[in-house]
Amino acid sequence: MTQTDLPAGDAVEAKGLRGGALGLLASIVVGVASTAPAYSLAATLGLIVATSGHLLAGVKAPAVVLISFIPMYLIAVAYQELNKAEPDCGTTFTWATRAFGPVVGWLGGWGVVAADVIVMANLAQIAGSYSFTFAGDLGWHSAAHLSSSTLWSTVAGVIWIVVMTYICYRGIEVSARLQYLLLSFEVVVLIVLSAVALVRVYSGHAMPYSLHPSWSWFWPSGMDFGNVTAPAVLTTIFIYWGWDSAVACNEETDDPGRTPGRAAVVSTVLLLATYAVVTTASVAFAGVGTTGVGLGNPADSADVFSSLGPVLFGHSAIGHVGLLLLSASILASASASTQTTILPTARTTLAMGVYRALPESFARVHPRFFTPTVSTVAMGGASIAFYLLFTAISANLLTALIGSVGLMIAFYYGLTGFACVWFYRRTLTRTPRDFVMRGVIPLLGGIVLTVVFVYGLIQYAKPSWLTDGSANVTVFGIGAVAVVGVGGMLLGVVLMVVWWAVRPAFFRGQTLPRRADERDLSQ
Repeated sequence: MTQTDLPAGDAVEAKGLRGGALGLLASIVVGVASTAPAYSLAATLGLIVATSGHLLAGVKAPAVVLISFIPMYLIAVAYQELNKAEPDCGTTFTWATRAFGPVVGWLGGWGVVAADVIVMANLAQIAGSYSFTFAGDLGWHSAAHLSSSTLWSTVAGVIWIVVMTYICYRGIEVSARLQYLLLSFEVVVLIVLSAVALVRVYSGHAMPYSLHPSWSWFWPSGMDFGNVTAPAVLTTIFIYWGWDSAVACNEETDDPGRTPGRAAVVSTVLLLATYAVVTTASVAFAGVGTTGVGLGNPADSADVFSSLGPVLFGHSAIGHVGLLLLSASILASASASTQTTILPTARTTLAMGVYRALPESFARVHPRFFTPTVSTVAMGGASIAFYLLFTAISANLLTALIGSVGLMIAFYYGLTGFACVWFYRRTLTRTPRDFVMRGVIPLLGGIVLTVVFVYGLIQYAKPSWLTDGSANVTVFGIGAVAVVGVGGMLLGVVLMVVWWAVRPAFFRGQTLPRRADERDLSQ
């Protein structure tokens, strides 16, 4: 290993990745694209509004979007500050190990890996289904019917995972250039969708149940925290999740100590603006009813735009173009996120391989493309395996994955917030800025996500939380959402114990020792 000197005055082991490949704009694009705005909204907006046919946030969905932004911003600051001290592509894994030791660090890294692998099943399902929807909108009408076929959507989804894994394998520059194109198209379509929806509402050409936006939609008054706010926020943080991909690519940026952290913070703000506008416009046009195109209709909860689009754009020639663009944007969004989900996971396992928290083969980097080889291929292979497993159990379980991943996100994001405070504990009082940015803000983020995790888990564990028709989707009588989330993390504990027994060097602190930052890194 060689040492790379960083502006912050620290040194991080160079892992063979291509340094200087991404600037600030490219990092922001990777961060925003990783959240897949169009896909995330399509897959979660219905779940935020209602659950199992009963209203959850209802018209207060924009308020939930705003509330969820708060812990995301707080944790983005924690990422920014930790990245200044140690811009290592292992991010949460590396920082939590430095702060709390190898066991906590390993579990933090597993949280990143498990969340990314599991969510790939939902991403691939959307990408596969919309591949046929898009083909149907282009005129191949027989293909449109295949979008509702579990078999063919799964086949197409697997193909998407393979293609995006190959692109990630070929190099970070190729990935970034593709993200520029896909994200630009996606954002433009979301703006058009919001504009058309609001114009129709205010011009009186909307649906009978359409609503005029109200400032009260942005205030969470009247929502019970345990039964409504916590589970809704766990679902909503899913749509923000992904901005940390910008930080996971820190060793490939032009200024590893500063650019990734700035990109993470900027990404969360841009996402807030996007989600607030689209959510408000969608609620206004479709309403929150549990029938028809109402956002509370359980039949459409897995993809609200599939029913909203035809009603919004109509069946004219212009409407057909609008539908074509909408299906293309969601396809682009899901496929883009499939790619950018592989990126951070491969870099987390790369770092874990370098520090011997995983087999050393995960540390291999391609000599020409400068990308993780085994880590990238393993991520793609694991994603396909879990995708096929979840699809075989129940197609409806793919919807449950969103809440399950929300639990994992809250776990490792919250852990990062606490790690920031503990890592800087000896220098927090040097300046007011350090106290706020490295102490107060990350601590609040960690506490908020911990509270949301506990309350959300209680709701997800209820047998009636997720239904498949008239039957509850449970595992041993416990809600499937909670089982998948907690089970995924417990699997990590088992794997950690096994690896500890086989290769104990990392767990003895020999490859990545604990330390606290005692240098003045104030900017």
